[in-house]
Amino acid sequence: MDYEYFMKKALGLAKTAMNAGEFPVGCVIVDGEKVIASGFRTGTSHKDSANEIDHAEMLALRKLSHVKPDGDQSKTVLFCTMEPCLMCFGAILLSGIRTIVYAYEDVMGGGTNMDFSGLSPFYKDIQITIVPHILRAESLSLFQTYFSNPENSYWKGSLLEQYTMKQR
Repeated sequence: MDYEYFMKKALGLAKTAMNAGEFPVGCVIVDGEKVIASGFRTGTSHKDSANEIDHAEMLALRKLSHVKPDGDQSKTVLFCTMEPCLMCFGAILLSGIRTIVYAYEDVMGGGTNMDFSGLSPFYKDIQITIVPHILRAESLSLFQTYFSNPENSYWKGSLLEQYTMKQR
């Protein structure tokens, strides 16, 4: 599977989100060599309140449930421009997807380095493959552009913004 090809698809969705004033996260879910579901982050462009549910991964997972409701999702691969947060990571695990490919690490809220050993057997026995940093520089550039725009207030002043703006 061509990880860079599919990450470019996710990056395209992230650009769509950013052009709409949203946090630049895009996600595609791939079965074989075909994108079967996708989403991009919404709910971050309102200065007074952000929607913390409509993450790119959650929107793609909702679409996946309509496209492949009874299929074996362990063979599907999820590509995302930012490491999934704990909420999204849990939903991905529950969906049956067993491979996650991401571009940029979420130093503030990423869930993929979670220690499974203290969790219940349902979670700690899940075998998952994590592939980090595919087209990281391209994703980093989007986040730096986003944070550089004074119109974008989502996560302004956060650890994520500080870390992102120091990256080269």
